[in-house]
Amino acid sequence: MSPDVLPEAAVAVPLAEPEKADRAHSRARAARRRRLGIAAARALLLVAVLGLWEWLARVEVIDPFNFSMPSKIWDQINTWVMHGTALGSLGEQIWYTLQEALLGWVIGVLAGVVFGIALGRITLLADILGPYIKVLNSIPRIVLAPIFVIWFGLGPASKIASAVVLVFFPVFFNAFQGAREVDRNLVANARILGASDRRVTFQVVIPSATSWIFTSLHVSFGFALIGAIVGEYIGATKGIGLLVAQSQGTFNAAGVYAAMVILAVVALVAEGLLTFAESRIFRWKPSDSER
Repeated sequence: MSPDVLPEAAVAVPLAEPEKADRAHSRARAARRRRLGIAAARALLLVAVLGLWEWLARVEVIDPFNFSMPSKIWDQINTWVMHGTALGSLGEQIWYTLQEALLGWVIGVLAGVVFGIALGRITLLADILGPYIKVLNSIPRIVLAPIFVIWFGLGPASKIASAVVLVFFPVFFNAFQGAREVDRNLVANARILGASDRRVTFQVVIPSATSWIFTSLHVSFGFALIGAIVGEYIGATKGIGLLVAQSQGTFNAAGVYAAMVILAVVALVAEGLLTFAESRIFRWKPSDSER
């Protein structure tokens, strides 16, 4: 090799690093601009919808008694925050519903993961229980809420049961599919290295199925909230669902919408926490901007 080539080769390597840094910086800047643009578009859409709703109600194109309007909904929320509700403070109602939803969600997720992984790993068990799972899944689970009220009374147990049956099936099917989709080469290699069935399940199958399970968690908490709210709507002593029922009973449309807004905020906060937890657990996955 000619000695004249060495300086050129030596210079070529350092020059690549600034170029890579510039490209990475450009991608990050483009990703930030895109996020800001999406946030702005979302805010504008929300303002446009609320403004149109308010205007249509004020000019009585839509009936303000039945459809209410954003200003009245805001006034209702402010009244509940400042002066409480007929059932007690608003925070107490939110916490009561949230407790029921959280307990139902945790129980439903644990049961769904355990049964999903078990049936995904044990073919005989899946063949035996599969038809029963399908039959239970075909039942409209919301109609079980009145039965749970009869069985467990007006306390939180009936609402937790409603949340559990709504959460269980999406988590179960995702965990089951995740266990079935595990790379067979990984399982085979683990067995070659002497891993037992238990070690294969806990060290290969469950970690591989985690992304499937997390996918179901994003929707399952919303289902848990629905189960708690429906149970409270049918019969309860406190909670957001009972606020909805009372507002409906007094023809207070603003109260119904206000309760829905509160539930939406709770669901969005829960979604944000799940997304944060997922990003921390799956750090190895590339972000959308890196793909």
